Amino acid sequence: MRNVLKEVRLAAPALASLLFAAFAFVGSTGAQTNSSAAPQETPPPPAAPRSVNVPKPVERTLPNGLRVIVIENHSTPLVAAQVLVKNGGEVDPGNLSGLADMTAELLTKGTKTRTAPQIAQEIEALGGVLNSGAGWDASHASVNVLSSKTEPALAVLADVVRNPVFADEEIERLRQQYIDNLSVGMNDPGQLASWVASRVVFGDSPYGHPVSGTPASIQHIQHKDVADFHARFYRPDNAILVLGGDIKADDAFKLAERLFGDWAKPSNTLTASATARIEGATAKRRVVVVDMPGAGQAAVVFARRGIARTDPEFYSGVVANSVLSGYSGRLNQEIRIKRGLSYGARSTLDTRRDVGPYVASAQTKNQSGAEVASLLLGELTRLSGEAVSESELTPRKAVVIGNFGRSLETTEGLVGQVASLALYGLSLDEINRYIASVQAVTPAQIQKFAGSRLGASDAAIVIVGDAKDFIEPLRKQFPEVEVIKRDELDLDTGKLRKADGGTAQQ
Repeated sequence: MRNVLKEVRLAAPALASLLFAAFAFVGSTGAQTNSSAAPQETPPPPAAPRSVNVPKPVERTLPNGLRVIVIENHSTPLVAAQVLVKNGGEVDPGNLSGLADMTAELLTKGTKTRTAPQIAQEIEALGGVLNSGAGWDASHASVNVLSSKTEPALAVLADVVRNPVFADEEIERLRQQYIDNLSVGMNDPGQLASWVASRVVFGDSPYGHPVSGTPASIQHIQHKDVADFHARFYRPDNAILVLGGDIKADDAFKLAERLFGDWAKPSNTLTASATARIEGATAKRRVVVVDMPGAGQAAVVFARRGIARTDPEFYSGVVANSVLSGYSGRLNQEIRIKRGLSYGARSTLDTRRDVGPYVASAQTKNQSGAEVASLLLGELTRLSGEAVSESELTPRKAVVIGNFGRSLETTEGLVGQVASLALYGLSLDEINRYIASVQAVTPAQIQKFAGSRLGASDAAIVIVGDAKDFIEPLRKQFPEVEVIKRDELDLDTGKLRKADGGTAQQ
């Protein structure tokens, strides 16, 4: 969003004049137009999607193993650059969840030659934005700036990626911020249900823990842990540099060579254990209730293993999820619009390097927690039992295509899309085939995907809320339900219970 605003600011005088003229026109004619126009009872059908023609990326690999990708786009005055390290939260040690995320966040908090305030001041003076963070499969640092400021901005980016010092005071400051955020999350039914669902689906395997850590794990992370993580994974042969915008490829490669060419490649090989396969916790349904007395509402989550990003059925999955999710999707239609049980119901197909989670969720009043759980399961079952009509499918595809188009509106978004393809070893040209691939998905493919990948029989159901208001009707549907008191919950283990927490509530 900040980059969109920057691009708008560059044309601010002309844009202001156009807006003034437009509002003046509407002000003088709008009342008459509105009074004479007949109300439209149904929305117009979506127009045919336009094809995407992203400039072909060019790439080279430096002698130290750093892969450099450049997307020239001279229609914008900006340049965005991102360094992607090909490991994230999935390689957190078992007792140090959140380590990858903390390490990435600390990159911009001081280097061997720049303090955190100096980094911030230097980027601000360049009119740029510098960010860093980690997800499940990658850590990143990125900068966005006017093309005329590319070299000094990229120099700062190289410095924070290669030379962070991880000052103790910065670690402690960030630790407290994480603990504060986690404390809020532990008392938020929606956030807590999401964390519990990950543990239920993935158990003690890497995708099971919160990527931002837990209150206990964050307390354990020390300077040595952060420094060791950086030394192990932040290396040129485990990284990708993507640049996009108003820059010539030859100039970009020269800058990359000058600023990253002497980034030493360690003599040891990155071990296979760094990208170990993610395993699921169980193949049978598990129903878990976290009892939070006094909770204002209940969060209901349906969760199961989904697909990896490289799965051949990726596009079938994306479109199938769109049929279920969004304001006009089936979940929201059934739970919010028809019954008024929630302000919103949604689902997410989170594709990762390995099989990620599929999650459908809604928040409701405590008394309707069991009913909403049943409705979520019912819609998943219905999707596999009957074909989606073309009249329903066309607008849902339009939503997917529209979201994809918005992701390419900024230079940063374009760079992020290309970086994601590179991370997962996909063809960079897939960005130009995305719309056609979505359009090609058929109702039969969606029904097949739902039947084989979104089945309810081996899925997990998690409800966080005031259990006394929904536990009895829930038990009638799922006699095997487990109840864990909020104070007995332990997110650091797939068992979800503290060692001295006692047995399940009856």
